[in-house]
Amino acid sequence: MTTNGECRTNGIRKSKPRPLLSRSCSENYEINEVEVPGTPKTPRTSTTPGHEKCTFHHDLELDHRPPTREAMLPEMSRSYRLLLESLGENPDRPGLLKTPERAAKAMLFFTKGYDQNLEEVLNDAIFDEDHDEMVVVKDIEMFSMCEHHLVPFYGKVSIGYLPCGKILGLSKLARIVEIYSRRLQVQERLTKQIAVAVTKAVQPAGVAVVVEGVHMCMVMRGVQKINSKTVTSTMLGVFRDDPKTREEFLNLVHSK
Repeated sequence: MTTNGECRTNGIRKSKPRPLLSRSCSENYEINEVEVPGTPKTPRTSTTPGHEKCTFHHDLELDHRPPTREAMLPEMSRSYRLLLESLGENPDRPGLLKTPERAAKAMLFFTKGYDQNLEEVLNDAIFDEDHDEMVVVKDIEMFSMCEHHLVPFYGKVSIGYLPCGKILGLSKLARIVEIYSRRLQVQERLTKQIAVAVTKAVQPAGVAVVVEGVHMCMVMRGVQKINSKTVTSTMLGVFRDDPKTREEFLNLVHSK
């Protein structure tokens, strides 16, 4: 039985599938619409004038980079030792003797996203599936480093997308968050980078990302507002164009 655009099956009300309004699977938006700053378009190489004698060259994220991240440990450890000395500490006392190396290793872990790229992380976990309803993974834990003060910010990420014949392994959404959060970041850019990565992965009809973060640069220093939270969002495709689709996603994200 059908009433007011709804059908009833065994007493259960089901809404008719909604149209994708101004976007369709055959009309995927260009990725150029959502480019994110921060990635050099012209990598420096050993043939670039002025860089002929440079030891390390990069991977589209860092201008100069050693063969392995571990190769940076000695220089980073020296830098942390110099920092301790600048603070008036004695880096040779027992409690600080291994601190420079520990701090260097910790920073490499905090920024391990520079060693990862989307193709490797996805690892072909993209599947053909005749599914065109919303997929949402919410409350993905996120830890990152503020690029302005080199202190942490952390929180949770919720991602939704409307598939167009392809779906992404659910754990890969969490891994995409890891790629871009484990770098020096600002929350605004992080939010858009996650959305762009999902778009590149499966070319859906739309992508929505909401990030809620607590920034230690606002808690430990400066204004010291311990209860403040920052919320950012990126809406692409049908999530930007269709208020009802956007509202459905936000209701799912905020539901308990």
